[in-house]
Formats: sequence, structure tokens, C-alpha cells
Amino acid sequence: MLVHLLPLAALLSGVALLLLGSGLLTTLLAVRGGIEGFGSPFMGLLGSMFFAGFLIGTHVAPRMIRRVGHVRAFAFFTSAVACAVLLHELLVVPWVWALVRLLTGISMVGLYTIVESWLNSQAAPAQRARVFSVYMGVNLGALALSQQLLHLGPASGHVLFGLAALLVSAAVMPVAATRLVQPVLDRNASVDLKSLYAKAPIALSAAFASGLAMGAFWGLGAVWADGHGIGHQGIAAFMTATILGGALFQWPIGLLSDRIDRGRAIAFVSFGATMCAIVLMAVASRGTLAISLAGFIYGGFAFALYPMAVARMIDRLQPHEVLSGSSSLLLIHGAGAAAGPLLAGFAMALAGGAALPLWFAATQGALAIAASSLLRRLTPDVAHQTRFQPMVRTASTAFDMVDGAHPNDLPSTRPSPETR
Repeated sequence: MLVHLLPLAALLSGVALLLLGSGLLTTLLAVRGGIEGFGSPFMGLLGSMFFAGFLIGTHVAPRMIRRVGHVRAFAFFTSAVACAVLLHELLVVPWVWALVRLLTGISMVGLYTIVESWLNSQAAPAQRARVFSVYMGVNLGALALSQQLLHLGPASGHVLFGLAALLVSAAVMPVAATRLVQPVLDRNASVDLKSLYAKAPIALSAAFASGLAMGAFWGLGAVWADGHGIGHQGIAAFMTATILGGALFQWPIGLLSDRIDRGRAIAFVSFGATMCAIVLMAVASRGTLAISLAGFIYGGFAFALYPMAVARMIDRLQPHEVLSGSSSLLLIHGAGAAAGPLLAGFAMALAGGAALPLWFAATQGALAIAASSLLRRLTPDVAHQTRFQPMVRTASTAFDMVDGAHPNDLPSTRPSPETR
């Protein structure tokens, strides 16, 4: 395996540096926004602007990459993110922050697209699943570690913003120095959402509900923790614990979802996330340790829902539909992620900090009910399920690795969804 990863070390190093910087920025903005007196509705708007940029970027970024190539596009988008980081510190003005978060979202999806298409082109088909697993490990590990960088300086000063910009800028160096051949970025059409819902209603519902909850977590999780007076160290501990739980629980949950009907597994996991969100609300006033432990368990359930939605989609589509269907699944997940922070932010303004875990419970509880209801008219079909692949929200190019990694798991013919 090491032999296959060494040529990709430059790309993986670039991703790690990029996510260390961007992960630090996401939490730093929540803390700095509290210092500046920005309310939860505005902080929710910032989260929504980022994910709105992510949706825009799925259309804009590939054109830039095809026009100038992967290396130049990577340099362009990383420079844009680094400039955005510094603009947050130089111009502490709400509308400026909103615009630069939109720019950051557009740029980040461009960077994901570049790295993932490159990894896919360089990894041998038999190794793509392993390469993708390492790539996801780098993603989650860097995001978890980035939260601990909050200890290196006050959020009210210049150091942390400068560090975030430095890390993002440094991501260019290993990628610019690589000798890997640049791939050709394919154009993939999307499956009609109505058609996708008809074939994989539970997958589409899970993707949307996961977007609503996880968009709110990324946009407002640190704001919620800050509101309970646990300080910067407590915020870092809570965010790190939740991300680590999301990373570690995906393997046992994925193994379970491979062995039972995946629709039932989604209903079970969404119910578990609902219960954990209620526990998170109950322990909110009991200090850093209690919040972090509850966050760890909640993250374990909540982070698993999107990859389970992806696996369920692959289960229900014909092999030639998977890559195009993935674009539609990512679109609906992104729409939920764009709406979630804004709606949850207004709910927090009306009902206080308890509204965020209640939002988690409401969205994931609704998914549990919807999945259970849909299962009544669907026949279980464990025999045709593909293998679960741990992942986080990413660009549609990642699905090339997910789909191409294990062709034996995707039979050339499957029973139609109506008979399953």
C-alpha cells in the first residue's frame, strides 16, 4: 500500500495543510464573531454563504480547471482562500465576511475537485478504495487537529488568522512541486432529482437531512459551545471530539450497514443521532468534559449519515448511473447544508442555545421517521448492497474513486428498485 501512496504524498500533504488552515478558520470565525458581537443569525448566515459558495463552485470551478490546468487552478484557489482568511481580520465588517465566505466556498470545492480527480487518475483501479480511505483519513484528521490550533493565540488578535493564511498558502508548495501528470477533468451529467428520488428515496432524504444538520454544526457548533462559557480550550475540545467521533464511528456503523438492510441502518443511525442530540442539550451546562463526550458520541452517529446515503444510492442505481447520480445527491446535500446554518441561527436567536441541539434532533428525527415510513413499501435487498465507504462531504469527483474502487460490488445488472 505504501508503494501506491508515496507518489501521492504531495497531493495528500497539500490537502492536510489546506484543511488545517480552513478548519482553523471555521472555528476561529465563530469565536471572533462572538467577540465582535455578531449574533447567531449572522453566524448562521456565514455558514450558509460558505455552502452556497460550495454549490456555485461545483459549476464554476471545473471550467477554471479545464481552462488553466490543475496546478495553476490549485494555486489560484489557494490564493483566493488565503486572501479571504486575511480579509476577515483586516475588515471586520459583516457584509465583507459574508462575501468572503462565499468566495471561500467556491474556492474550496475547486480545490477538492482538483485533488480528487488527480488522486482518481493516479490510483490503480484495484487501489482506489484504499487511497480514498487514506484521503478521508487525512481530511478528518486535519480537521480535528486544526481545532487545537486555537490554543496558539487569542481570537481577538492577528496570530491565528495569520497562521490560517500561512497554512493555506503552504498547501501550494507540495502540489506545485509534484511531477504527477495532470488528469483530464470529465464532464458528468446529473440524474434528474425526481428520477433519483423514485429509485433511492431514502438516500436522497438522508443526504438532505444530513446537510441540514451538518451544515448547522460546521456553521454554529463553535458558536453554541462558546455560549456555554467553556472558553477557547473547551470549544477546541468539543469540536475536536465531535469530529473524531465522526471519524471513528464510521467503521463499525459501516460494517453494520453492510450486514443488514441499509435503509433500516439509516433509520437506526438517524434515531441514534436524535437521542444523542437530546443528550447534548441536557449536558450543555455541565462543563467541557460532558459536552465533549456528548459531542463525540453525537458526531459518531451524525457524520455517518451522509456516507450511508451515498452507499444506499449506489445500492439502488444501475452502475452506469452512479457517477451522474452522485452529482444530484451532492447537490441536495449541499442545499441542506446551505439552508441549515441560516435556519438554525434564527432558531438560536429566538430560543437560545438549546435551539441548536434541538435542530439536530428535529432534522435527524424527521429522517428516522421518513426512512421508517419508506421502508414499509421497499423490499430488503442485502445481497445487492455495495460496501460502505467512510467519507465526509466532498466534491463529486470523489465518487469516481468510490464507484471505481470496487467494481465487483457493483453488479452489471440489478433488480429494478420497484422489486426490491
